[in-house]
Amino acid sequence: MIKTDLEEKLGIVIGKAAGQITEDEAFVSSVFSLNIPPERIHGDLSSNSALQLSKILKKNPRIIAESLVQILEKEISVSPLKDEIGKIEIAGAGFINFFIKDEYFYKKIEEIIRLDSDFGKVDLGNKEKVQIEFVSANPTGPLSIAHARQAAVGDALSRIMEFLGFSVTREYYLNDEGNQINILGNSIKLRLKELRGEKIDFPEDYYQGDYVKDMAAEIENLKLENQNFNFSEYGVKNILDGIKNDLADFNVKFNVWSSQGALSKSGKIEDTIEFLRKKDFIYDSEGAVWFKSTLFGDDKDRVIIKSDKSYTYLAPDIAYHRDKFARGFKRVINLWGPDHHGYIPRIRAAVSALGQEKDALSVIIVQLVTLLREGKVVPMSTRKASYVTLRQIIDEVGKDVARFFLVARRVSSHLDFDLDLAKKESQENPVYYIQYAFARISSILHKEKEENFPHGNADLKLLTNLEELMLMRKLAQFPLALSLCLDLFDPYPLTQYLVELAADFHKCYDKHKVLDLASLDLSCARLKLLNAVRIVLRNGLLLSGLSAPERM
Repeated sequence: MIKTDLEEKLGIVIGKAAGQITEDEAFVSSVFSLNIPPERIHGDLSSNSALQLSKILKKNPRIIAESLVQILEKEISVSPLKDEIGKIEIAGAGFINFFIKDEYFYKKIEEIIRLDSDFGKVDLGNKEKVQIEFVSANPTGPLSIAHARQAAVGDALSRIMEFLGFSVTREYYLNDEGNQINILGNSIKLRLKELRGEKIDFPEDYYQGDYVKDMAAEIENLKLENQNFNFSEYGVKNILDGIKNDLADFNVKFNVWSSQGALSKSGKIEDTIEFLRKKDFIYDSEGAVWFKSTLFGDDKDRVIIKSDKSYTYLAPDIAYHRDKFARGFKRVINLWGPDHHGYIPRIRAAVSALGQEKDALSVIIVQLVTLLREGKVVPMSTRKASYVTLRQIIDEVGKDVARFFLVARRVSSHLDFDLDLAKKESQENPVYYIQYAFARISSILHKEKEENFPHGNADLKLLTNLEELMLMRKLAQFPLALSLCLDLFDPYPLTQYLVELAADFHKCYDKHKVLDLASLDLSCARLKLLNAVRIVLRNGLLLSGLSAPERM
């Protein structure tokens, strides 16, 4: 969790105060948290320390809170915090709420302007090598809206982690071999025969989308087929080129494209199985080869080589994860669809068997997307390839809107994507609302320069209105929003923060005039505040993979 300097100092003081009550300072330092209350009337920071201590001391938390506050007020009065903490109150069951002095937020505005594009950046990862694998759709058809959500989430998370000091590798794993690839090749071949006039009984389990017919037509038009022509290889290359183009237009780029076919040819699968066998994690039974995954928390052992000597999905996946750690990644994050939920225990077991720490692998399930048009669900069928593709979404609503909508809810929640709302240019559309705030501020700052607005004393202490103070408090919370994204491996907290920041700006701007010659010093202070808002909005938009337009 990222903490501001104030939060660090306050946490230490709370720990000391609790230590005086419990005589156990080692315990208190590990259980307390400081949070931002949802409503300003409850302060700027809130501590649950009294509630946590009540579990140990078996006392009423409000009584404990009263004792803590007495100690805290004394400790703070003789520490540097006396210039930052205004008052302390007890609320509810025993929460201790801290009200921060306005001077702290004035300094925060100065810090934002000084750091500019680096505001919110903390070298948390110390350049720790992290691999994030996402999308990884089989190259058997165009990317769907579900893949698009994984792309938006994975790329935004990668940007945020890089900003916070991690060395991130974005990776796409191609399952480019096996039965589904053979079916793709046969699907193209049958469509080509159909195109040439043959009557074809097209199997139900073959790929039936128009893209298969398009590939067959291209083969025919360009006279590509010959005696050695490989329909499967052609299909994979054609579809993969399309996937890469769609992702590039979606502002998503991968550092590495890994191939299961290449992994199989490298001998790494056999090497990995032998490695596990030497550690006594492999055994033979009923003509198959089994992995002892129950040793590592799975509900049953898993077959990795079937009786017909072919590999199950797990065999190359174990080898692939071994290869990830062999490349020096200290942390591996997989973004998977909900259909892979049951696969998590076995891949976790495999990583443990490979000798990695339990928390070296994180698997994030990204839930599905339902498209809505005119309030009705858009029907989709992947089997019939009648699903809405990423390309169609980009063409219909644009990259920025698509990306924002796809991360606008927690990854663990099903997402309703309202196409009609996405196309609105109004305050109802959160993307428009945020970008319009940025463009509005940019316009004001341009106007100030173009009209040679006279410069006065930009004294931030002149900003005393509630809307101005609330806006400054929201700006100071930007690092916390990024911290939550890291804790959850989810960019959702950042999108919510940007919506709230834009709302606070619009409220402030609509109520208080900025460029006013009659109040020159106040205008200059407000221009300084708006510049800080512009910086934070821009940083947040760029970390989300969105553009920051100066005109709309």
